[in-house]
Amino acid sequence: MDRNTTIGFILITVILMIWIFLVTPKPEQNINLEQPKNEKNSTQSLEKNYHKDTSSIVQNNDLVLKAKIDSFGKYFYDKLNGNNDILTIETDKIILKVEKKGGNILEWTLKEFKTWNNYPVQLIRNSNGGDFNLLFNTLDGKLINTKNLYFNGNFKNGDYIKLQEGQKYSISLILSFKNDSSKIIREYTFENGKYSFESNVKLIGMNNIIAGPDYQVLWENHLNLTEYNSVDESGFSYAYAMYGDELIELDGNSFDHPKIDKKDGQTRWVSTRNKYFASAIITKNQFGSGYYLEGKSFHIKDEGIDEQYSIAIKMPYNESSLESNTFEVFIGPSDYSILKSYDVGLEKIISLGLTWLIRPISEYFMIPLFKLIHLVIPNYGLVIIVFTFIIRLLLHPLNKSQMDSMRKMQALQPMINEIREKYKDDAQKMNMQMMKLYKEYGVNPASGCLPLLLQMPILYALWAVFRSAIELRQASFVWWITDLANPDVILHLPFKIPIFGINQLSGLALMMGVTMFFQQKMSIKDPRQKAMVYLMPILFTLMFNNFPSGLNLYYFLFNLISVVQQLYLTKSKKGQVVLQKIPEKERKKGFMDRILEAQKAQQSHVSKKKK
Repeated sequence: MDRNTTIGFILITVILMIWIFLVTPKPEQNINLEQPKNEKNSTQSLEKNYHKDTSSIVQNNDLVLKAKIDSFGKYFYDKLNGNNDILTIETDKIILKVEKKGGNILEWTLKEFKTWNNYPVQLIRNSNGGDFNLLFNTLDGKLINTKNLYFNGNFKNGDYIKLQEGQKYSISLILSFKNDSSKIIREYTFENGKYSFESNVKLIGMNNIIAGPDYQVLWENHLNLTEYNSVDESGFSYAYAMYGDELIELDGNSFDHPKIDKKDGQTRWVSTRNKYFASAIITKNQFGSGYYLEGKSFHIKDEGIDEQYSIAIKMPYNESSLESNTFEVFIGPSDYSILKSYDVGLEKIISLGLTWLIRPISEYFMIPLFKLIHLVIPNYGLVIIVFTFIIRLLLHPLNKSQMDSMRKMQALQPMINEIREKYKDDAQKMNMQMMKLYKEYGVNPASGCLPLLLQMPILYALWAVFRSAIELRQASFVWWITDLANPDVILHLPFKIPIFGINQLSGLALMMGVTMFFQQKMSIKDPRQKAMVYLMPILFTLMFNNFPSGLNLYYFLFNLISVVQQLYLTKSKKGQVVLQKIPEKERKKGFMDRILEAQKAQQSHVSKKKK
């Protein structure tokens, strides 16, 4: 490995480090599943503080009634009381609760998933009440959120419905006005085996109560935190809108004030997610007329972070006697296949790398291959091993080209050292002689870097897939590797390593560093580059220390195969390189010739100036 190759390798490493720094959250850990104290609900900006608890302000019934009318207007003030009956529905996938107050989804528990501390994954933040409401203006100038209004429904408190394969169950929640001549009807249909439900909103005779030109369907509270490392989980949290054909993304990483993005225009769906789970409101019978996204970050205990989002989709309201809109409401895992099955581009919320380069590799090659292997092999650790061998086989031409170039450079090393010694006082002439040597033997010193550069998109795609794949979440492998989606910690340090900020040691990252050390030791023969043998493995071990163990398992095996291959080639006749000069007439004019011509022109120019 000569100077140019080393520079190329260093540049590739710097690019990798910068990219990893930009996408990797700070490795603070610990999580608090409780809500931060004294935080303000981010949805206040949606509702403009529409409601005040008047019961603590006055006791006089007339004043209480006046306060209710002031807040909710003459149409809705009497809907603030009622029986809050709760219905429970169980399917193969979920256990959910719906309440008559607001028609809220009060709980949504995923039966197949557990939190980091082995509790069922319940995604609704019911400490803020339930979720999934309507927001609209009335003709008497009030902003109404239906989450505070009591509906009548076709179920009793404590009802429990268990759906079997192929079954559906529908409920109807009704808010009536003016002797039933005006109604808001919310119909929910739940189907066994799905992570979503269908919601139909009917506004019957409400044109004398609700003002146009639109109303909003809200998902006000972010999903519950489910992972041990809240900083990492928040690093994957965003709000989205499919605005026309454009995916809008909002990162609520501000602690000072909410970030807000809102636009009018054709909108298909809005969504919010954390690392492994998502919620979405998808329009079915017509597009929305706009969207509203809001997000803000909060500090929680043990140096944790909680990013919270509110999403809303606007629906056109023409003030006719009957308005009806249908939605699909998804609350479940960010599984690529499941999200893609809705056929509205919802799978785009999964982070799979740069849209124009990395994402196509992840989406159309890595994920299908990964799932295909898993159809045969149930253990994801073994899937990664087979996956590694397949990728290594596919990259074999590039790796072979790289290793051939490295062996040729090693064979040339004695002659390169002679040139350096002979022309040590004339750097320009030294470079010219080296270029001439490379040309004579048909060696391109940059050819060892090209395969590395060509592999970078594939490595980035692997990084993206392994960091966001819910399949690896809590998937154990062997021994100490109990969760392929998290670092395999074998030692906790009593201090943090400066710059990297880590206080733990990953077993697989350490093993990967050891294989990289042997790889470097076998490749680097230039005495001036010996520091690279030790520096690069240490640097990469620290960088990869907080990576998911599944990703480090892949890199460790990839390096191990490279070391074994190099040992085999070194000890076999296939590894021997016989250098032969290329006859002048057979030499093709290329990159080296252009460099030589440029250097000769520069030397000639300098000589003329001296004369």
